[in-house]
Amino acid sequence: MKFVKVLAGAALAVFMFAGLAQAQIKIGVYLPLTGQNAFGGQLELEGVELAAKEIPEALGQKIQLIVMDNKSDKMEANNAVRRLIERDKVVAIIGTYGSSLAMSGGEVAEAAKIPVVGTSCTNPLVTQGKTYYFRACFIDPYQGAGAATYAAKNLEAKKAAVLIDVSNDYAVGLGAFFERSFIALGGEIVSKLKYNSGDQDFTAQLTEIISQQPDVLFMPAYFAEGGIIMKQAKELGAKFRIMGGDAMDNPETVSIAGDAAEGFIHTSFPYDSNMPDMNDEAKRFTAAWKAAYPNKEPNVNAALGYASYVMIIDALKRAGKAEPAAITTALAATKDLNTPLGLLTLDQDHNPQMPVGIIEIKDGKRVYVGEVQPAE
Repeated sequence: MKFVKVLAGAALAVFMFAGLAQAQIKIGVYLPLTGQNAFGGQLELEGVELAAKEIPEALGQKIQLIVMDNKSDKMEANNAVRRLIERDKVVAIIGTYGSSLAMSGGEVAEAAKIPVVGTSCTNPLVTQGKTYYFRACFIDPYQGAGAATYAAKNLEAKKAAVLIDVSNDYAVGLGAFFERSFIALGGEIVSKLKYNSGDQDFTAQLTEIISQQPDVLFMPAYFAEGGIIMKQAKELGAKFRIMGGDAMDNPETVSIAGDAAEGFIHTSFPYDSNMPDMNDEAKRFTAAWKAAYPNKEPNVNAALGYASYVMIIDALKRAGKAEPAAITTALAATKDLNTPLGLLTLDQDHNPQMPVGIIEIKDGKRVYVGEVQPAE
């Protein structure tokens, strides 16, 4: 009889353990925690983790975050999403920084019918024609138009040059959208030149660009090449202003470029810890971040990671059940969700509309100088 009681107790313990396991909602996270994009990926993960600490449950169940490093590599991104779905059985995924990585991972998620909320993957192809991919960030046509509008209206630029990393989907797309919008605003593209990720010498391209005397050079680069381009442009005596996209929002930009970064302008998402007229949710997020990470300033990547988690939790609550199909339907109906980047409403293509922030390097420091509404 005692043996039977022991067996019954063990069976009950196993049943209770299984019940506890089932009471967790698994949300996957795939971000570049190593490699070229690790700076942004790490900050986005910290934003996700902060949000999860604040909202650890939904539908009466604990949230379990399962984090994968996509190593800034397309194949690793594909594999990371596959493992999250097939091995870990997640019901939704957050990620990723890097449009190329998102497009690779997105194909797996789409086939498996698992919803994903992208953090800062801005290429329109990430969500275009997709049922299961959403995002917390604006898209490159909008960002490119914002950069072109600022160049034409605020900098009064008439002529622009474009320098593109042709091996990077983000750079190719954003450069094309800037070019299209700048021309529509009455501007002229006087030079359009190329390079590849990892290049170190840009003197030939810059010499050609200087000869065309543009008012502004738009380079949608990542910080490593972008910092070198600025430094070499100054050494060659360039007089034009240099602009970039959100991927240049990295402290290493100034470290690499040195005083050549002075006056550099880049687009950003509408959050900064020192921005004027900060909304109440942004103030609350900033205070929470500083309490959690007292030695690290919050940036927009952290805010995007935080917002992505909040989007999924909001969808879970409105769906009323932790099932991918229900979460997907709820995500598509996201409207006026309060986030550090403002009220977030998704359009029919799963993209939010928000102003384009403008950052300028002044006295060696990044300064949020305002926002621009892209010209139609």
